[in-house]
Amino acid sequence: MPQTAPLIDTIKRVLKAQGKTYADVAQVLDLSEASVKRLFAEKNFTLQRLDKVCEFLGMEISDLVRTMESSGEKLTELTEEQEKELAADTKLLLVAILLLNKWSIDEIIATYQLDIHEGIQLLARLDRMKLIDLLPGNRVKLKISRNFSWRKNGPIQQFFEEQVQADFLRSRFNKAGENRLFVSGMLSRRSNEEIQRRMKRLNTEIIALLAEDESLPVEEKFGTAMVMALRPWEPKLFEALRRSPSTKKF
Repeated sequence: MPQTAPLIDTIKRVLKAQGKTYADVAQVLDLSEASVKRLFAEKNFTLQRLDKVCEFLGMEISDLVRTMESSGEKLTELTEEQEKELAADTKLLLVAILLLNKWSIDEIIATYQLDIHEGIQLLARLDRMKLIDLLPGNRVKLKISRNFSWRKNGPIQQFFEEQVQADFLRSRFNKAGENRLFVSGMLSRRSNEEIQRRMKRLNTEIIALLAEDESLPVEEKFGTAMVMALRPWEPKLFEALRRSPSTKKF
């Protein structure tokens, strides 16, 4: 298969971004962990095995190819220090996120309360942080992959939970472009895992749509956010009424 080596390297990056291990892949492929490590080291995957790993990651092979082409050697995860610096400065975080969404510094200054001097200073900081390359004419080359992920329980996730999450959910979700679904019920472990696979596939599709829309003018786009969440759960007011295992009646 052409470009096998870059594809395998992309799989490794996606595995890391999703918190998956070689042991997980070994279980999917019904191989020993040592055999899987050898496959990655030799970059020797059959199409059938590649397809199984992609399904495990919630992706199609075509999604993997797009991810490979769009990410190259770009960062898929920031360091703890990089996230701390972003989380500590709202304007720096704003500019970083807008650059990731393909805004120019001129568009950022025209839309937000920044002057050109402050904007250039923020670009210089992002350059020093190795998140961008600052080019002549205040043009920017991103060093961050479109499919990068924030660190689990890292500074940005904590910032989101403390300052953004409640604001995002403070809505009736009944306006144009808004939607909220809440479904609960009793599921088997197998069904729960299937939903997780579909959520990952949807995440990949959203990343592909973001890439498609990057070239559109800023005035034709608007900020959009979606949260998908799934966990074994029961409302606390119900949980409080549960019998302890020793007092259950049958």
